[in-house]
Amino acid sequence: MKFKPANNIQDLQYFGEFGGVNPSISDSSTYTFLSAKTMFDTFEGNADGCYLYSRHTSPSNLYLGEALAAMEGTETATITASGMGAITAVLLQLCNAGDHIVSSRTIYGGTYAFLKNFTPKLNINTSFVDITKLDIVEAAITEHTKVLYCESVSNPLLEVADIKGLAALAKKHNLKLIVDNTFSPLSISPKALGADVVIHSLTKFINGSSDTVGGVICGTQAFIDNLRNVNDGAAMLLGSTMDSLRSASVLKNLRTLHLRIQQHSNNALYLANKFKKDGLKTVYPGLNSHPSHDLFQNMMNQKYGFGGMLTIDVGSLDKANALMELMQERNLGYLAVSLGFYKTLFSAPGSSTSSEIPEDEQETMGLTDGLIRFSIGLDADIERTYTMMNACMRELNILKPELI
Repeated sequence: MKFKPANNIQDLQYFGEFGGVNPSISDSSTYTFLSAKTMFDTFEGNADGCYLYSRHTSPSNLYLGEALAAMEGTETATITASGMGAITAVLLQLCNAGDHIVSSRTIYGGTYAFLKNFTPKLNINTSFVDITKLDIVEAAITEHTKVLYCESVSNPLLEVADIKGLAALAKKHNLKLIVDNTFSPLSISPKALGADVVIHSLTKFINGSSDTVGGVICGTQAFIDNLRNVNDGAAMLLGSTMDSLRSASVLKNLRTLHLRIQQHSNNALYLANKFKKDGLKTVYPGLNSHPSHDLFQNMMNQKYGFGGMLTIDVGSLDKANALMELMQERNLGYLAVSLGFYKTLFSAPGSSTSSEIPEDEQETMGLTDGLIRFSIGLDADIERTYTMMNACMRELNILKPELI
């Protein structure tokens, strides 16, 4: 079954208060009330359309939240100051002391550290499993489990979650399925596949310009209301609030996301095929060699491709560092963490974005020293980019001699 591409962001229409084609930015931290009763009702959550305080929400954050909810097909959404702000708020809203989480073992290092090192202080424990094996996932569920957590496409190993299968497990055991869709906006629509809550780091592809840190939680109106509750809402009380100016900036960039994702995907598929032909160990969901290629193809919104993330393994950290430094010197991208920028970004995740994961666990999951994670950019001449990358690899003797 193919799902309708999630691009109905183009149907949203917001006018500024003076008729501007961009909505006005709410440059206020607090809001006035015409009566004391309305203020009281707003605190109680019973005054729809009234603004209380910008840590609760603001017009600018609501505009962006509505747009992202439309993109993901959820009832509504709330904006946070970072992707981790979204992740931590959701998990702490859903779990109490004594509860249990089943999580993919290959997830962003910050999320791993939160679940491995922080939540046990609150008596919330996590089992990390191979999310691609549903029988192993189900075997890890206990009577105390409240949440299944995964990334649509995992960071950094690019494992693909069977969201529909995980959703069936969640429903069977009365759990909530939380999906981080940061690596695959528009390409995959987790809500359409059965996810309960969809999370993004807005810092990455959605904003696309590496100038803003932000996050979003997309879900039901009831769940978002709970997150914003002034008495016990995790989003409200943990204080991860995005500034209105930044929120307005992300909303503007969101309008080109559909075009950018197509270009990221086209470029990544081109390079992945070339790297594989060169004999490099290449992982990309768009390659037939990817173990979950067919699964991704069955879940994806075809128009947007397989995403902009790929990895290669060059054998050692020394070779990886030398290659990344040379590619940066030749203006082929930046040696930097994060993803979704207009320029290609590359890093060795074992010593950077996944460094929070102990070395023995990195080895178990297949995260090697020589792995380079690429966030492929918007290059207009991807053939030239490949030719120059190939030259860098030949210069460093990374390619096999017969390919030189």
